[in-house]
Parts: sequence; structure tokens; C-alpha cells
Amino acid sequence: MFMGAPTVLIPQLRKEANSTDIVTPEMASWLSSMSAYNGIPWGFILPLLAYRFGRKYILVLISVSVLIGNIIFYCSTSMTELIVSQALQGILAASITTITIMVMSEYTSPKYRGVLLAVKSATFYWGVWISNAIGTFYHWRNIGIVIFVCSIYNLSSIFYKESPYWLATKGRFEECANIHRWLKGTGEDSEEELRKLISSQQEHLNMKVEIEGRANYRKFIKLLNILRCESFYKPFVYAILPICLFHFSGKMAYTMYAIDIIKKLTSSEEMAFGGMLVLDAVTVLGMYLGCGLAKIARRRTQLLLFSFMGILFLFGLSIYLYMVNINVLSENKYVSLFLLTAFSLSISGGPIILSACCAGELCPLRYRSYFLCCLSIFNSILLATVVKFSPLLFKYFGTHGAFLFYSMSSSIFFILVYKYMPETKDLTIQEIQELILRDDHNDRRQINTETLPLQEPERRAKLK
Repeated sequence: MFMGAPTVLIPQLRKEANSTDIVTPEMASWLSSMSAYNGIPWGFILPLLAYRFGRKYILVLISVSVLIGNIIFYCSTSMTELIVSQALQGILAASITTITIMVMSEYTSPKYRGVLLAVKSATFYWGVWISNAIGTFYHWRNIGIVIFVCSIYNLSSIFYKESPYWLATKGRFEECANIHRWLKGTGEDSEEELRKLISSQQEHLNMKVEIEGRANYRKFIKLLNILRCESFYKPFVYAILPICLFHFSGKMAYTMYAIDIIKKLTSSEEMAFGGMLVLDAVTVLGMYLGCGLAKIARRRTQLLLFSFMGILFLFGLSIYLYMVNINVLSENKYVSLFLLTAFSLSISGGPIILSACCAGELCPLRYRSYFLCCLSIFNSILLATVVKFSPLLFKYFGTHGAFLFYSMSSSIFFILVYKYMPETKDLTIQEIQELILRDDHNDRRQINTETLPLQEPERRAKLK
């Protein structure tokens, strides 16, 4: 709801003041991107706090911070106060790719994990839609009232049980087993997951004690070794591909500046507000369609299929608007809205819901805090930059040029996803990690054996 508020808040403030000077385009871009930029330092802090204190207490901290930020938002009387309220939500923006991914991936069984992560992503756009609907028909301060109700509900995290994965990393295996069975039952698959979790952490903790007994490594050496570790950087590269595909499709830019974009396409302010609500509704519909498919479809297949359709519609929209611009075709606002709606439906059923899903499933257990720290910083920088500079893109390259840029950039990441993205459906976090490393080792062994000279058959056979 905080992300959706600037879309309707800015037109209301300009209308009340009967002037666009009260919220300049520069100020509007900062208001829309401030929470994401302020989430960058929290991307460092939250995973480290979660590693030290667990998931539960950090969720309480975030809930209290959101409540305070909302009070400032509701009582704001100037642009400075509104920007301060958005800046306070930096902790919330960072939590989307850190703590919430930890909780959703650690507290749920592999059977339902993908669906629940997808539903979590859909809930984000529910908030945007509700916020835009309130701002379309009522005063923007009413958004703060609904956020207040949600903030009170978020405080129920006080009653959470601690994550079994975190307990295992701290060597508290008895508590880990009790909570794991309380969350996921005592079925055969659940017990096997618990056995692998405990045995993996026991081995890691024993190795850690041995290493610390031999040498006192400095923190930056430890961090450097982690970043160079294959079990860290490979899942990280895989996880950022769907995120880049999502952001470089321009979907967040179209959401944040929906009124301005649709107004350019239709030359009607009334249709701009109506079109914005329709696009939000279609986005939510596409996301829940994607959530249903996530239960039965393979992650990689669903991501590629919906992304391909979205890119096609985006290219089509760019070509159509360019032909209108050079007077080859006469403009029809319903054609533009149809192509934009079809694009939103496709992207929402694929990259939007599966970017968080894939990140949660690819996140390694051993370096979880560092992984999500880097992922959150990357996501915050990319989101804030795309939202901040999108108005300049539309201003200098025109609507058709901006759509062409987003279609071409998303095509690049589509190819990378197709080439490198592994399948993660119905696998435990431990199994996914083993799969990634095993595939890479197999590739290396195949390369090593195939590049040996033909005159050394005995050596080739021995290496195989």
C-alpha cells in the first residue's frame, strides 16, 4: 500500500493546490523511489540481525517501524514529511527480499513453499491495487487508516515460534526438531528433511570449531571466502536473473506511473484512473493464475512461458505506438490499453510471482544471511533506479522508445534464464544446493575428460 500511495497521492496534491509546482517531476520520482533507496542499508543490517537474533524479533522490529512510519504518513502536511514517512519504510522494502523470504522458505514444506511464496508476491500487488482504489475515490489519508489496521495485524509476529533452520545453525537441535515437527508434521518426507538439516548443520558446526581452533580468521577474510565460495555465488547469480527479468520488463515503472502513462496513451484523465484500476486488477488476476499454476507446473517452464508472452506484447505495443507516431496507423486507445493489459497479465503470472519464489528456493542454508543481504541490496538498487529514471526514459525517448527499451532489456534476461536457470520445484533447500553443485561438478568432469588427448586412453578411462 505504501508503494501504491504515491501514484494517487501526487495527482491529489496537485489538484488541491491547482498547480503542478507543489510536486515537481523530480520530487515525484524521489517520493516513489525513496523507500527502495533507503532499503539499501537495511539490506545489510536485517540479515545480520536475523543471523544473530533469529527471525521472530526482527519481524517485530519491522512491524513497529511500519506502524511509526504510517503515523507520520497519515499526519503529514508537507512533502518533506511524506518523504520522511516513505524513507522510514526502507526497512519494509528491504524485508521483502530478506526476512520474509527467510520465513516463507524456512517455515513451509517444499510441497507448498512455491505456492505460498507466489501468494506472498501477489499480496504485494493487492496492496497497490487497494491503495490506488482508495486514492481514486477518496482522500489519500484514508490509505493510512487501512495501513494502520494491517500494521496492528503484523504485530501478531510476537507470537511466532522461532525458525527451525535458525535453531539448527545455532546447534539447538532439540528445539529445532520440536518446532520442525510442529510446523511440518511427522511424515516421511518431513522427517527426511529434518534428518538432512540436522546432519548438515552438525557437520558444518564441527568443521567450524576445528577451523576456529587452528586459526583466528578475520571477518573480512571470512566474508571474502564466502563470496568466492561456489555454493554462494552460483545460487546468487541464478536468483538475480528472474529479478532482473521482472524489473527490466518495466512493470514496476508502469505501476508507479500508471496514471501518467495511460494519460499519454488515451489523452483522458478519467480513463487514466479507470485504466490504472483495470491494470491493477488484471495484475492481481494474473498473479493468482500464476499461483495456481505454480502448484502443478515446473518453475522454469512457467517462468519462461509467461515471460515470452509478456515480451511479445511489449514489442507489439512499442511497434504499434511507433507506427502511430510516424502516422502510418491512426491511434486507437483501446488497442494500446489491450496490449498493455495483456503484457501485465503475462508478466504477473511469471516473473513477478516467481522472482521471489526462486530467490527463496535458491537461497543456501549455510550462507543464508550473507546471501539475502546481497540479494536485498541488489534488488533495492535495481528497483529504486528503474523507478527513479523511468520518467526520464519516457520524456526523452517517447512512450514507444521506452517500451522498446524494456522489451529489449527483458529479452536479454529471458535468454539468460533459459540458458542457466535450474529447476527447483518440490525440492528441499538442501537438495537444491546439492543439485546446483553436483551439476557444476559433472560439467567440469565432462569438460576435463573430453579435452584430454586421444592418444591417452588409459588416462581418460581412469579419470572417468
